Amino acid sequence: MGANSDLAAAKKNKNDEFYTQLTDIEKEIKHYREHFKDKTVYCNCDDPRASNFFKYFSQNFEFLGLKKVTASCYRSNDVETFSTNDSDQAIYYEYHGSKDDKPMPERKDIDVKHFKGDGDFRNEESINLLKEADIVVTNPPFSLFREYMAQLHEYDKQFLIIGDQNAITYKEIFALIKSNKVWLGHNNGGNKWFQVPLDYNIKSEARKKIENGLKYFSRGDIVWFTNLDTPKRHEDLILYKEYTPEEYPTYDNYDAINVNRFEKIPKDYEGAMGVPITFVYKYNPDQFEIVGIDRVLVKNSTGKTSRFIINGKEIYARIVIRNKQL
Repeated sequence: MGANSDLAAAKKNKNDEFYTQLTDIEKEIKHYREHFKDKTVYCNCDDPRASNFFKYFSQNFEFLGLKKVTASCYRSNDVETFSTNDSDQAIYYEYHGSKDDKPMPERKDIDVKHFKGDGDFRNEESINLLKEADIVVTNPPFSLFREYMAQLHEYDKQFLIIGDQNAITYKEIFALIKSNKVWLGHNNGGNKWFQVPLDYNIKSEARKKIENGLKYFSRGDIVWFTNLDTPKRHEDLILYKEYTPEEYPTYDNYDAINVNRFEKIPKDYEGAMGVPITFVYKYNPDQFEIVGIDRVLVKNSTGKTSRFIINGKEIYARIVIRNKQL
């Protein structure tokens, strides 16, 4: 209850700018090194003075073989650790590499530039920077995730961004996943800690901590969304179970069998199967086809809005898949 109320309050107040830890960024980006050579990276939802995304890319500029790194923030011109969002204008940083061939970037190597406007990712100035970029890497506001993803798709950008697992079920996001235009990255789920301002209200004691004067908020439903391909995406999910009607009942309101865990997908079933949304963690488009999502399929089939039903009882959200290799 505490975690959900914290997130609901953040969404209501648009106070959902969580600062990703450097270790989580390092763990993910190491799988995509080949995608970054000679590329311009744009972190367009980051206060560059506090962003670990900008820190990572500037410190690994030569290692990744980057062309340029740009990071912009929203409504901030001050020099505080966190943006206070109280300015009509904003700044952005550009980094082209060390001028003295030093391994670590120095302040003199970073160009500080000023927007005429507030730096919102939807503004023309930000969009112009987006057009110049090859890859976008950031942690966008969760409350604007649909709009943010739509912009990336509109401008045909490669990206690696953090989002809430529940975004998988958003109509717009799921359509992109189904059409293999978006998929999940490597380090999904589990517990992740995000730095937040000291005045950020966290009701759940279990989900907050203060270390070295910094405040952190814990979330356990965070995933990486991307369209950068890696070998992991094409690894087959090992199937070992055999289908039986007793273990895999058919839904009352849709012609598909229910699978409670993606690890238990039967290896010998050719028809439609409903699996938890966490299946997307392991989704290999060479092995499976995504047919659709429960509420849309039920609506199209029966004219009623409902999740899948077993013995008269609705169950949790399901994605319907088929095995392409049978």
